[in-house]
Amino acid sequence: MQRILLAVPDLTGNEARYLRECVTSNFVSSVGPFVDRFESMVAEASGAGVAVAVSSGTCGLHVALLALGVGPGDLVIVPSLTFIASANAVAHCGATPWLVDVEADSWNLDPVVLADCLAKETHLRDNGLVHRATGKRVAAIMAVHSLGLPANMEAILGVARPLGVPVIADAAAALGASHQGRLVGDLGADLSVFSFNGNKTITCGGGGAVVGNDEKLLGLVRHLTTTARLGNGYDHDRVGFNYRMTNLQAAVGCAQLERLERLVAAKRRIRTRYDQAFADLHHQIMPFPNPPGSDGACWFSGCVVLSADLEKVDQLRAGLQQAGIDARPFWKPIHLQLPYRDAPKTLQPVSEQLWSRVVTLPCASGLTQEDQDRVIFAVRALL
Repeated sequence: MQRILLAVPDLTGNEARYLRECVTSNFVSSVGPFVDRFESMVAEASGAGVAVAVSSGTCGLHVALLALGVGPGDLVIVPSLTFIASANAVAHCGATPWLVDVEADSWNLDPVVLADCLAKETHLRDNGLVHRATGKRVAAIMAVHSLGLPANMEAILGVARPLGVPVIADAAAALGASHQGRLVGDLGADLSVFSFNGNKTITCGGGGAVVGNDEKLLGLVRHLTTTARLGNGYDHDRVGFNYRMTNLQAAVGCAQLERLERLVAAKRRIRTRYDQAFADLHHQIMPFPNPPGSDGACWFSGCVVLSADLEKVDQLRAGLQQAGIDARPFWKPIHLQLPYRDAPKTLQPVSEQLWSRVVTLPCASGLTQEDQDRVIFAVRALL
């Protein structure tokens, strides 16, 4: 019996045709018509005014933080329950993540905890908001739209703006999501960053994009990603990076974006079907978050095992793997990761109780009803 994988790309559109165009035209590197088209399509799909294509989501986060003024010795607030790339981008700037817990009903940065720790542990100085214990400047706040579900940006911005702290959104898997009718790239962050890695709903095989509405700020992002080169000569005005997306990647991305609504709709149907199929098992498992007012992109689907006995979680994952069904663990919180164990942090009751009990289930946009039935049957049988 064929194995059911967690997430595989859907390449059934114009991907092959557009790649052939790249090859026949010889536009295969970072200059080419598909890059411009891709940036326009990402901007429109995200609700932002400008998009800059980059070579990965992590590179996008790195350069976005630099453009917002983050540098060596700074602190950047990051939710602890996120993929490690969020924190790594901060470290690439020479800064340190300040790790804050998440909300139980969204798995996103908790604005109440955020406001509380800033009120108790920082004060405003001439050089900005300063962390009392370390003397470091709080240079930015990074919200993460976990699993493509928008964070509570209104509340986060309500904390950040009076303090003069810029806000960046790690929107890695959130393209297609919205909150109260506003697309995810238009929720108020100074810059938002998408990933187009191979396991994302929309993929270029790799790559990312930085979006926003401040043309000057996005111009700086573009400058930094193209080796900070001035004009056509070999003059450079600062340390820049070769973070450019290739025309080949952009060609795949354009074909993917042509089907964005259909692919995200498929992800949402899969999530809904799992939730409905397991609704009567509410004493054993709970669904992934779905707070009112938000239409998440439903990047991953799965369940949270309610038992405090983590052996039962491992047994469920192992049983599914033995049945030929890909089922995996979730992100280990950043404050438990070796590189960041000495980073400042809040108490982490939600992150610590949640991460080890999450079971992700197959949710590729091309998942057939028959295969999803097989997953559902296996989960129910094992429980």
